[in-house]
Amino acid sequence: MNRRGDPNPFDEGDEVNPFANGGTAAGSRPRASSMASESFGFGHKHDATVDIPLDPTNDSQRKVKELAAWEVDLKRREKDIQRREVAVAKAGVTTDDKNWPPFFPIIHHDIANEIPAHAQRLQYLAFASWLGIVLCLVFNVIAVIVCWIKGGGVKIFFLATIYALLGCPLSYVLWYRPLYRAMRTDSALKFGWFFLFYLLHIGFCIFAAIAPPIVFHGKSLTGILAAIDVFSDHVLVGIFYLLGFALFCLESLLSFWVLQKIYMYFRGHK
Repeated sequence: MNRRGDPNPFDEGDEVNPFANGGTAAGSRPRASSMASESFGFGHKHDATVDIPLDPTNDSQRKVKELAAWEVDLKRREKDIQRREVAVAKAGVTTDDKNWPPFFPIIHHDIANEIPAHAQRLQYLAFASWLGIVLCLVFNVIAVIVCWIKGGGVKIFFLATIYALLGCPLSYVLWYRPLYRAMRTDSALKFGWFFLFYLLHIGFCIFAAIAPPIVFHGKSLTGILAAIDVFSDHVLVGIFYLLGFALFCLESLLSFWVLQKIYMYFRGHK
């Protein structure tokens, strides 16, 4: 028997007619929409998001403008670097590393990479002229040492040493390096500096080849007059002095040739 007031376990509650007008009941609509959402995956925390560009034309135009701005900036920086390099070259400022001589670098010297191809031959000739005066002064010291050993006196040795110690670096600083920079930068001022001191260099070579008896009877230089003077006393010393005279003569001739070639290059180039 059923007690009054007891719920019927077989009671299905409110009956809903699926064919009734208005579709389902109001209470069942949220559950249906929730089930639909769960089935399609919407409304969850970890749903994947897809960015769809709304206007791809504007995005490509923006990238083109950025690339154009970068290109303009790069060109501006390149022109600025070139302007600075030209200014440094015209000022004659060298920041290159020393690379010559290879066994003990004391100067920077790179004709093949720094001098224009049409001027490299002249620069090599001038370099040979500078090496020639260095050789003459060093050999002059050797010949004077021989004369000193044979009783020529110590004063001529000190003079020959001073000639070598001053002549080698001064010849490089006063005329060879200005010519090297003139060939690099095409500077008329550097060319003028070279011509001035190169004439003094030629004058010294001629004076040394003659060796007039002005300072200590001229024996501090291996010229022709000094060679004649010492040849009568010591044949060996005379031979050394004659070799020194020949070197100074060759250096004088080479220097005249280099001066002529560089002058013709300067006039024709300008």
